[in-house]
Amino acid sequence: MLKSRKELDAELGGAARAWLDEALAEAAHDAATPDAPGPYTSPPWELRYAAAGRQCGPEHADSVRSLLLVEARAPLSSVTRLYEQGTAAERRAVLLTLHRLDLGSTALPLVEDALRANDTRLVAAAVGPYAADHLDPHAWRHAVLKCLFTEVPVAAVARLDDRARGDAELARMLGDFADERTTAGRAVPEDLRTVLALTAADEGAHRATPTAAPAAPAPTEES
Repeated sequence: MLKSRKELDAELGGAARAWLDEALAEAAHDAATPDAPGPYTSPPWELRYAAAGRQCGPEHADSVRSLLLVEARAPLSSVTRLYEQGTAAERRAVLLTLHRLDLGSTALPLVEDALRANDTRLVAAAVGPYAADHLDPHAWRHAVLKCLFTEVPVAAVARLDDRARGDAELARMLGDFADERTTAGRAVPEDLRTVLALTAADEGAHRATPTAAPAAPAPTEES
């Protein structure tokens, strides 16, 4: 979970807090003068972004990087550059912050790239609020299946209840996925039952549970 500036100040040492103060000041300055660095030069705060783990500790890196992106009002060019050139940890922080930036749907290619990866940290970050707001139904359904396939807990999927509820096509895809796993002699993820119950919550309430999970309780209106 991303921490606020107040929470970080309470946990960081004096040197780390001073570094963060300077980094955020640089980010705010760039937000006020976005054309200053020039079209081919990265603004100074982007260098701070990469150093966040070293300066503030890896346990705080996501939160520090997120604050930098927000303070800089990072444009798509910066967000894309930091994602494409960054480590997995730096990419994750970008994905976790997209919904806090004024980018509309323009950053969807970054989410789509992360969902093609096998790094479960990136997959989990990619299915956050930004994906819930901007992925079309087809892509969102495949994102849910990606979580099941890679064993990313579906609790990571933002607005799962809203988007899965009554989705008959997702229910069909879940059934196919369960059948494929069973045929291959592989276990069906327990989270599949959770999602399936949501798809059946409305008009699909009487849809049969996949044969791979016969012990699943019948979904109810409260699911």
